[in-house]
Amino acid sequence: MFIQPCEPPSRAGITAVACLLPEDAVSSDDLQREVALRSGLTLPPRLLTQATGILSRRVAGDGVYASTLAVGAARRALASAGLDALDVDLLLFASASRDLVEPATAHIVQAELGSRAHVLDVTNACNSFVGGIDLARSMVLAGRARRALVVTGETPSRAVRRDPASLAEFRECFAGYTFGDAGAAVVVEAVERGGIVDVDTETHSEHWEVGGIPGGGSRHPRGDSYTYFRGDGHELRGVFEKVGTAVVDRTLHRNGMGWDGFAKVLVHQVTVPYLERFAEITGVPAGKLVVTVPELGNVASASIGVQLDRVFGELTPGERVLFVGLGGGISIMTMVWEKS
Repeated sequence: MFIQPCEPPSRAGITAVACLLPEDAVSSDDLQREVALRSGLTLPPRLLTQATGILSRRVAGDGVYASTLAVGAARRALASAGLDALDVDLLLFASASRDLVEPATAHIVQAELGSRAHVLDVTNACNSFVGGIDLARSMVLAGRARRALVVTGETPSRAVRRDPASLAEFRECFAGYTFGDAGAAVVVEAVERGGIVDVDTETHSEHWEVGGIPGGGSRHPRGDSYTYFRGDGHELRGVFEKVGTAVVDRTLHRNGMGWDGFAKVLVHQVTVPYLERFAEITGVPAGKLVVTVPELGNVASASIGVQLDRVFGELTPGERVLFVGLGGGISIMTMVWEKS
C-alpha cells in the first residue's frame, strides 16, 4: 500500500485500546508439580508461588499463536473505536513473540484482519509494544501515516522448560516460569489535545547476554534446547535497579511533575517482589499502580497494554498516565500519555 503523505499533525495519541487473554489458566503450584514430575527433581513446596508472588497465568492452547492473540485484541480495539481494518494505513506487530522467523508476523495479522496497511514487525524484548507505539506516533507526526494499529501477541509460555535435567538447569530457566500469554492492541492517530507528550529511553546493551531465547537466529538456527528462555533474574533485576531510576527521574523532572500528576503508572511486571522493589526505589505510590502480575504472570510486551485496557475507560480527558517499560537487552523506556 502506498502511504500518501499528509499534512503532519502537531499531536498524536492513543485513541483506543483492547487486550485478549487466553482462556486456559495454569496455577504456579500446578506448573511446579508438572516440572517436578517431568524432571524428577525434588523442589520445595510452593516454591514458584512464594518466590514470584504469581498465583496463575494464562496459557495459549493448541492452535493459538502470537498472531491469534494480536488479531483478537486488534478486532476489539477497532470495534471500540468504531473503525474498520481498512481505516488503518499502518499496522505494527510489536512483540517479543512471533509466529515465524519470516515473514513478519504483521503480515499474518493483516491477512486475518483484512487490512491493506503498510506493515512491519517491531521487536525489542518486553519493550516491543511501547517501542511500537512510539514508532507509530513518529510516523503519524511525520505525516507518513494517518492512523496506526499497534498490536502484540505474546506466547512466552512456550519458551518454558518443563523438564530441566538438573537443579542448575532449573535455576537457569527459573525466570521463564513467570511467563504468561496475552495480546494487546492500540490505535494511534492525530489528536487535538493531549496525546503522547513525552518519550525517553536508555539502553545498556553491554548486558544483552543476561537473558533471552537464543534459538531461531543465525547463531543457533536449530536445536530444541535453544528454544527455551534462559537468564539470571537476579542479575536482570540488579541492572534495572542500577540504571532504571535515572530514566524515570529524568522524565518527572523534564515534565515538571511528581507522582500526584499521574492518574496511573503502568510498569512492566515480572514478579510481585520485583514490582514492590520498583515502587520502593522510585517512590511511586502503590495506589497508582495497576497490578496484574499475581493473576497473569509476566506477559512480556503485552503487560502495559493489558494494564492500559483495564483503566482506559476510567480515565477522563486531561488525565496523564506514565508508562515504564523494561526489556532485556537491556532497555528502559518511559512514555507520558495524556488522554484526549
